[in-house]
Amino acid sequence: MATKIRKPLRRFARHFLEARESELNEADTVLRLCKFFEDVLGYDALSDISREAEMKSKYVDVCLKIDGRVRLLVEAKGSSVALRDRHIDQAQAYAAQNNFRWVLLTNGVEWHLYHLNFEEGIEYERAFVATLATDEGMDDAAEKLAYLHKNAIKKGELEQFWEKATALGPASIGKALFSEKLLLLLRREIRRDTGILIDSEDLATSVHGMLSQEVREEIGPARVRKRRRPTKKVAGKPAEPPVPSSAG
Repeated sequence: MATKIRKPLRRFARHFLEARESELNEADTVLRLCKFFEDVLGYDALSDISREAEMKSKYVDVCLKIDGRVRLLVEAKGSSVALRDRHIDQAQAYAAQNNFRWVLLTNGVEWHLYHLNFEEGIEYERAFVATLATDEGMDDAAEKLAYLHKNAIKKGELEQFWEKATALGPASIGKALFSEKLLLLLRREIRRDTGILIDSEDLATSVHGMLSQEVREEIGPARVRKRRRPTKKVAGKPAEPPVPSSAG
């Protein structure tokens, strides 16, 4: 279970909100963030927090380490700067060169956590967005930012959070929703209620149309995902060689 950080988070939130009002610059925001990582998220100021790491002309504002190993890259912005995905470009390049998976973008009030994937180029997904600007946001932020606590990452809780979030994401649910097996169950229920037998393809199209545009873009076009049936092999019988094509 993630470490409870609600009380110290509320105490620091006041300082971050005051910094936003005074439009604190990036350098001073980084100073406050380092103190936050120490007092709220449990990182040691001397051994766990490194500033302005560089590799091949790529910089990242803060690296958070556990047992000498970098576990989280932090890209900081001035307290009044609105966060944009493009702000993680430098940290993303640095992460790719070192195979780091997590990048945190923050101005102290707003917090965006990204998970990176390097299987096909460099891809990223937002793992969560949190804000300290409202009371409702504070409770949500306390729950989410707790996964960045040193103890939580050390215990694998951040990875578990990501696995669960991925499993509950549109791509995963969409894959199950448009599976042949589930659509057959829906067809049976509809036929039981209406007496009408619906074609699976028509049903998939209808369900797809009920989803938001954002979700439809993420799961792709409506189509029935059929299970591949394994081919049967006859025990002890070798596979027949291919028949050579007749040339000329």
